Amino acid sequence: MPEPSFQTAFDPQYGHPVPVAEAIARLTAPNAGPMTFKGTNTYLVGSRALAVVDPGPEDERHWDALKAAIAGRPVSHVLATHTHRDHSPLARRLAEETGAVLAGIGPHRLARPLHDGELNRLAEAADTSFVPDRTLADGEVIEGDGWRLETVHTPGHAANHAAYALAGTGILLCGDHVMAWATPVVAPPDGSMRDYMASLDRLLARDDTLYLPGHGGPIEAPHTFVRALRAHRRMRERSVLNRVKAGDRTIGEMVAVIYQNADRALHGAAALNVFAHLEDLVARGSVTTDGAPTLDGRYVPA
Repeated sequence: MPEPSFQTAFDPQYGHPVPVAEAIARLTAPNAGPMTFKGTNTYLVGSRALAVVDPGPEDERHWDALKAAIAGRPVSHVLATHTHRDHSPLARRLAEETGAVLAGIGPHRLARPLHDGELNRLAEAADTSFVPDRTLADGEVIEGDGWRLETVHTPGHAANHAAYALAGTGILLCGDHVMAWATPVVAPPDGSMRDYMASLDRLLARDDTLYLPGHGGPIEAPHTFVRALRAHRRMRERSVLNRVKAGDRTIGEMVAVIYQNADRALHGAAALNVFAHLEDLVARGSVTTDGAPTLDGRYVPA
């Protein structure tokens, strides 16, 4: 199976709504960085009355651009794909200003309880202020003026991650679960590799034809891309297991070998992904460690 064909050519056109499909515009926040690529994508769904998906980070430039893009039209719903600080902080502010219903899978939560003495290394990334007016269930549909969005629970990157399928179009607003520019970070206890892989399988069982992700450009052959992404994750899992068998005992040792050609600025995120794989390998009995798996633990073959 070939590697995913990542696409890093992307013009965010900051401050300007970009039409990406019929009655859908993308507005990219100016929060570019190693984890956010060119910035977070906010989507305006509808023509006359809107749903706004992932209003974005607390950034006054993006807030002003978002209000200008809405252009006085009613906003009936504000949705978040998940509660990381680059996606949901403007949600409550927008809902209060427009009178919209704030909706999402629920407040921020961890994929599992913290182990004794463990810290959540992504705690600063969590938007714990997000509390939806309407807590969505998997499969629940939100309807507006000329559009229907189906909730597709896709935990993994975050426990409360959801994608939204626009009925009758084949379009899936997929948040950070699948992105064209890179593989998303899966970082326990915030996320779960087992959940992430199961959510990839769930997307493959659907018939969507276009993904609009939370960062970067659209994915126009989503099933091909997701199959390659799943194969990439399985290959990375084998690499982690092989490093343990070769004698590496710490995540730092594994990252130094597996990601030796990667930008060192990304090694911190890489360590979190390796931890997610190790946590899953321990749960499946392929690797052992003293006590619960931790980012600073030592790992040996089972």
